[in-house]
Amino acid sequence: MVFVLCCTAAALASLQPAGLEVAGVYKLASLDPNLTGEGVNIGVVCRSNTYIDSEPQNDYRPDISHNSLEDVKIRFHDDQDSREAGVSSHSTAIASILAGFDPDASFEPIGDFAYQGACPDAGLDIYEFRHFLVKYVFSGVWPEADLLTMSLGWSIENWWTRGVDKMAESFGILIIAAIGNGTDGHDLSLYPAAGSNILAVGVADSSGSLSKFTAPDANHSSSGPTLDGRCKPDIVAPGNCLIAVGDSKEAYRPCGDYSSFAVPVVAGVACQLVQKAKSDPNLQMTIFPFVGNCVMKSILLTSAEKLSGWHKGGSTSGDDHEHPLDFKQGAGMVDAPAAYKVLTAGIQNGGAVKAIGWDSDAIEPNYIAEKVYRFKTDITEKTHLSSTLVWNKSYENSYPFEPQQSQADLRLELWTIDAAGGNKLVDYSDSPVDNVEHLYVELDPNTEYQLVISNSLNADLPASFTSYAVSWQRR
Repeated sequence: MVFVLCCTAAALASLQPAGLEVAGVYKLASLDPNLTGEGVNIGVVCRSNTYIDSEPQNDYRPDISHNSLEDVKIRFHDDQDSREAGVSSHSTAIASILAGFDPDASFEPIGDFAYQGACPDAGLDIYEFRHFLVKYVFSGVWPEADLLTMSLGWSIENWWTRGVDKMAESFGILIIAAIGNGTDGHDLSLYPAAGSNILAVGVADSSGSLSKFTAPDANHSSSGPTLDGRCKPDIVAPGNCLIAVGDSKEAYRPCGDYSSFAVPVVAGVACQLVQKAKSDPNLQMTIFPFVGNCVMKSILLTSAEKLSGWHKGGSTSGDDHEHPLDFKQGAGMVDAPAAYKVLTAGIQNGGAVKAIGWDSDAIEPNYIAEKVYRFKTDITEKTHLSSTLVWNKSYENSYPFEPQQSQADLRLELWTIDAAGGNKLVDYSDSPVDNVEHLYVELDPNTEYQLVISNSLNADLPASFTSYAVSWQRR
């Protein structure tokens, strides 16, 4: 299938899911029509729909007989010795948001429309959850995917959630997971999304709308901090999308405000970025083993749009230096065109840098070593700087994947430089527990600044080099 985006104003008005338009997926695809997911494999880990005596009944698959999924490139991965596989409505919805395509769709409240998932030409590798744990997580084997999604979770950390964190660390694969559905379901952020190396997605609130989304409601989207004090979610996205209905040929329905369905929206944006990175040798560090997940996570967080009420930490505290993200909305709403601009600005290796870009490097194992990125603002215009520093937490190589004793702890600072060469600290992010640092600062015009990355002085210094990714954007 070759996907061609309808990009006239009238056609855009009839595209569904509208949440993808809000996230900027359709806009980015109209700017670069090649971004259809071609050549990208998305791993989708799915739970069975039915359990009997805690045993999955292997009904985990999307319904490929639905009009929107008939031509999608799907491969199934499960235990061949188990019972015959069946259909899951949950998986059907996720697959349709990711890759569904139906130009002649209809839903009575809105009439006729074209259904176009985020990346219709991507390949979907659908993994049964228990099979995925045994074959890939427990065994430490790289799954055959460019990125992974997990719209499932538990309220406590376990060996397999740490194993998923280890997978992200070992292979540099971006793993995107649902944070949970708020106080209606679980009070705590769910694992694996709550894991250190995972991109955790919350759901922007729709109030029943398919096209208008606001800051998350704690009743619908789980909030941080985690039990050990870390900031989660990392980012939010629309979740209330029109979805394909399983066990039907042509039916669609709204899915509601659930983080399970915000995950494929973010994964669709990530797919567009991965496809672009694969096609350009200058961008391939973003998909490089060991650190590629950090680069992608950093870019997505830096480019996110701050929603109403955004500030660091909880609802009763002001911005501070130890909480890098907002406990309800993370870095903000995913923004595909903005992320694309950060990605395509390209890697910049310190020193004088452009107003937008990213880098991947390593900090030496002592506090004196630091990396500096210098830039000067325009003469008249005030702007905001958004910048995100990400590195992986380290885990043991085998079951039960315990955290390593020695962990890196980096610090992100913003300084001004005056005409005489003197420095003044403007802001910094230095969480004692997170492996993400984030700055969102108003900049003065006609001023020279520098971003500085170093080992934190508040923790034991690491015994080895720490690989990291950093990105920045003035907007």
